Amino acid sequence: MLLVIYTAVLSLSRWLAYQLRFDFAVPPQFEVQLAAHGWWVVALKLFLLLCFSQFAGLLSYFSIPDLRRLLYATASSSVILLGLRYYTDLFFTPPRGVLLIDFLLSFGGLAAVRLGFRLVRERFLAPQSRSRRRARRVGIIGAGDVGASLARELTVKRGLGLHPVAFFDDDRNKWRSRIHDIPVIGSPEALLNQKLNLELEEAIIAMPSAPARRIGEVVKILQQARLKFETVPSMDQLATGKVKVSQLRSVEIQDLLGREPVKLETENIRQILSARVIMVTGAGGSIGSELCRQIASFNPSRLLLVEQSEVQMYSIEQELLELGHGGVVLPLVADVLDEPRMRHLFRRFHPEVVFHSAAHKHVPMMENQPSEAIKNNTLGTALLAELATEFEVDRFVLISTDKAINPTSVMGATKRLAEIFVQSLHASRPERTKFLAVRFGNVLGSSGSVIPIFNRQIAAGGPVKVTHPDVSRYFMTIPEASGLVLQSAAQGSGGEIFVLDMGKPIRIVDLARQLIELNGLKPDEDIQIEFTGLRPGEKLFEELSYQGENFTATHHPKIMRFVSQPMPMKIARELLAELEQELHRAEPNHLKLLLQKAVPEYQPYLT
Repeated sequence: MLLVIYTAVLSLSRWLAYQLRFDFAVPPQFEVQLAAHGWWVVALKLFLLLCFSQFAGLLSYFSIPDLRRLLYATASSSVILLGLRYYTDLFFTPPRGVLLIDFLLSFGGLAAVRLGFRLVRERFLAPQSRSRRRARRVGIIGAGDVGASLARELTVKRGLGLHPVAFFDDDRNKWRSRIHDIPVIGSPEALLNQKLNLELEEAIIAMPSAPARRIGEVVKILQQARLKFETVPSMDQLATGKVKVSQLRSVEIQDLLGREPVKLETENIRQILSARVIMVTGAGGSIGSELCRQIASFNPSRLLLVEQSEVQMYSIEQELLELGHGGVVLPLVADVLDEPRMRHLFRRFHPEVVFHSAAHKHVPMMENQPSEAIKNNTLGTALLAELATEFEVDRFVLISTDKAINPTSVMGATKRLAEIFVQSLHASRPERTKFLAVRFGNVLGSSGSVIPIFNRQIAAGGPVKVTHPDVSRYFMTIPEASGLVLQSAAQGSGGEIFVLDMGKPIRIVDLARQLIELNGLKPDEDIQIEFTGLRPGEKLFEELSYQGENFTATHHPKIMRFVSQPMPMKIARELLAELEQELHRAEPNHLKLLLQKAVPEYQPYLT
């Protein structure tokens, strides 16, 4: 069909070019020329249209890139014909005006046909809702490129049942203008104007680069206006500046907590990861899996995924395969406490950088089972660190926690002892593996975090249970924390503990209130908040460093470096040996006191 239409348009354009050039009185000699050369001129133009992919697309789908390629094809054919006109005077001698008019008519005619078919498709052939329900009237918050792209899709795909009727934007220069024939009314605050009679039923927040504070303000406006609302993904989640309706999601608490995208010094990270064998333990966990995603983008020669849970392993493996990293990803089901298995993996694959993320992290649960926390968090780290030294790993990065600072929990104390051990090991053999640790706080969306727990309690009708009115925590997003771990690994020279800038601590009760409001409910009215008291091992607030650690700045504004006097290696090994010896025969309180002996700043909760 395309061939027939293109041939007809090009033939008509050529004939009309002669008619216009000679005011519809073409001299006989040019009529002969028009008839004699018409077939091969049209064939040449069709060939160039083929070269510029104008036969590859569907007739009714026509975009700016298609228009650009159409221009290149018709211009190229005109340039070739002009060249033939000058270099073959006796063979091909059309007037230059004919060539110019022919070019304009060919390009304009083909573009008009393609655009016409597109308009027919969008106007009359767009998929309709099966139920033919009335389209819901939607306001779009944000009149930038993303909002315009969204409005365009909603306008074209009428079967989605959403009809955009107004834009709202903070930029005064856009007010009273129109985008895709949709008016920009004013700022989002205009939604509260009672005189504004738009009869909106829903709103879409299309402000992916707006600061979290502004998103929070817009959410409150929409709640006051009693509008249902969704949002587009954040800018770092959008592959392009365009957004599809399928990407719309509910506003999440992460959107309101003010974590700005982190800029990484990717070249430094690339130097330690590219074309190297990288091992990640706990690869199926929240942080471990995100580390794998980010590491894979730096093209390692091999990425070893070490994980005890085959279910979590399968999930991250499939995700990385879908992202095109199948050539480097190697899943290895293993327990970091299994020395023969781990020794075999180190001997066989010779990892050059190890990110040790595997750990028990649940504070209340570890209070009741200190032996498991000691075994996994401390002894497991020590085993891997010794293997890293034995097999000459270049860098060993321990993923630690802010709960390791002046710990009051078994989990925090075992992670602090793991930090002490790797620092001591580095000090005893500084010429071998570079050992470093990275501390950060709670990560949003991780398994076991308060947010999914609160959401379940809200869905059940409440109450939302908070331990204490003043309890606060530092929060980071999983991608942000993982990216800064990689940045710290690139900066470390060994023996340091890096602490990530986690912003300001957030009161958990405020977090609970925001989550309740995001669900369209009112705290203390629709959903009650109940205070249950601090659990064993919990603090009111977390700290960034403890006394005796010396702070130095780094090249990255969101990373701090702390260095302390390492414990002698002999003493560190003796402490771990004593813990291992008492592991399964001592009472929990006795194990906690042994931990306190190794970590004097630890304040255990004894029963």
